[in-house]
Amino acid sequence: MAGTFKKPKAVALVSTPWPLYNRPSIQLGVLKAYLQLKHPEVRVDARHFYLKLAESLGYKLYQQISERTWLAESIYAALLFPERFEAIETLFNRELSSKHKLKEAGLKEIATQVKTIAAACIRSLHWDDYMLAGFSVSLCQLTSTLYFIRRIKQKFPDLIIVIGGSTFSDTAAGKFFESFPEVDILINGEGELPLSQLVGCLKASFNLADLPPIRGVKTPKSVENDADSATFNQMGNLNQLPLPDYKDYFALLTSFGPEKAFFPVLPVETSRGCWWQKTIPAGKTTPKMPGRAAGCAFCNLNLQWQGYRHKDPARAANEIDQLTGRHQTLAVSIVDNVLPRKSSGELFKKVGHLKKDLHMFAEIRANTPASELEIMRDAGMQELQIGIEALSTSLLQKLHKGTSAIQNLEIMRNCEALGILNRSNLILQFPASDEQDVAETLRNLEFALPFRPLQTVNFWLGLGSPVWQNPAAYGVKAVFNHPNWSRLFPLRIFRSNVFMIQAYRGDQGFQKKIWQPVKKKVASWQKTYAGLQRGPAVSPILSFRDGRDFLIIKQRQYQADSIEHRLVGTSRLIYLFCMQHRSLKRIRSQFPAFAEDKIVAFIKMMLDKKLMFEEKENYLSLAVPVKSKK
Repeated sequence: MAGTFKKPKAVALVSTPWPLYNRPSIQLGVLKAYLQLKHPEVRVDARHFYLKLAESLGYKLYQQISERTWLAESIYAALLFPERFEAIETLFNRELSSKHKLKEAGLKEIATQVKTIAAACIRSLHWDDYMLAGFSVSLCQLTSTLYFIRRIKQKFPDLIIVIGGSTFSDTAAGKFFESFPEVDILINGEGELPLSQLVGCLKASFNLADLPPIRGVKTPKSVENDADSATFNQMGNLNQLPLPDYKDYFALLTSFGPEKAFFPVLPVETSRGCWWQKTIPAGKTTPKMPGRAAGCAFCNLNLQWQGYRHKDPARAANEIDQLTGRHQTLAVSIVDNVLPRKSSGELFKKVGHLKKDLHMFAEIRANTPASELEIMRDAGMQELQIGIEALSTSLLQKLHKGTSAIQNLEIMRNCEALGILNRSNLILQFPASDEQDVAETLRNLEFALPFRPLQTVNFWLGLGSPVWQNPAAYGVKAVFNHPNWSRLFPLRIFRSNVFMIQAYRGDQGFQKKIWQPVKKKVASWQKTYAGLQRGPAVSPILSFRDGRDFLIIKQRQYQADSIEHRLVGTSRLIYLFCMQHRSLKRIRSQFPAFAEDKIVAFIKMMLDKKLMFEEKENYLSLAVPVKSKK
């Protein structure tokens, strides 16, 4: 039980390793700005402990660790539960690649180094100044956060500890307070309103026994009484949020000295939630969308939101302008799970009017039209992660993507044409997939070879995802905590809590076997693409130049001479018409004077040469117009 203080004090907001080091925490930035707006008399300090660790370890090593979930979680688990060191070390060593820098050093050495840095971070703050310390926890931050909390609470037992973030949703809370009694309060969902109301209550009394029920706030008492305090308590209008405050991050970075300096990426949010994710009323499920949760079948990124909200385009563009101006950096990462459906075009037009040479990244859906991509590119969008996930339409239906293979190929080509770096994934071993999905993927990969390769990722089960909610619909026999958690945590904690990374019993051996040819083909694709794009004169692998009356297509080949094709007359017009995928019916309607048998013969020739793609009598031209790049 926390003690009673005489006057309001400051608030500490903390983000522990292992987030991306080269950007401030948007969670801390938004929470700090909102608390300062609502409680101007309370000082709010945002502490990016992960950046200090990255500087101490070296940015490259830190990044290598942060990219591997189990590797990252193992290090602080070894400090949190030293009695479990051998089990944790086994997992740590298994996660290391043969060429990893940590292979020779080992877990003991890196853990000792990390412990020293953690102690320095804790000593750097006067914890007695704070009424509470709030910790934001996302992927790869669970064990590090718990370690910092335990060490801080040992020295400052009266400090109120609050924890929240995407790792803790109503689904994942479990028996958390029993497992980690150092934590006093858990925030369910987004934190602005619950945390602000909590601070307001603590200003009146620092005794947790006096704390009234607050929506979105869990305490041991509310859990024991089964109080309905876990209901989300979120912003109705995101335009009411102040500009994120990243000053503490930049002050820490400046303190490192010029040899450790870099230009950070600025996180910006224009929306929260996912408009593609909907709730299906009971009894309204379909074979293509089994279960009650809609949205992508594998996704659990929206557990902390309720519904979808977005900022006005003018407001979002103004935030980008102000943040890049304030911090004098031009790299921006839009952290939305999905961009607004109707207002994205307007947003990026306004961003383009800022007349800044931005380098932006965002995640988008695969049905984003070429016209909107061009607006984004002109505004400074240089990298995209597109929700492609599969090149098989049958598998895309099982994934609930609401898109098709021909749409995925179209946006891959459009990114190639516009010079936008496509950093998208291909999900392998999805539990409901079969040989037909694999065969379709292998066939369609032949037509994707001219475009930037996708990265293969094996399916993993996320807590709260549609697959987790309705496992039988996907051939999954049982779901449970991933066994790696049993190496990191004592069995009593492992058995009494539900973790965000889950495991399942099903046809995993079968899935691994059938997807092996795809994995091999993608590796070959990556090698061929890299070989063709090596050197100073990088150009599209499949491109065309338009001569008004004729069209010349250039098809570059790996370790072989290029092939050129010339299209004239109606053939040229059909090819250009199919720059957006078209049905055979639309093509016939567009060119009524051209006999249908000739249209079909021309298209077949294009398909045989891998210059066009066909799906259910829909056709897409694959060559990139060379004039499209900015």
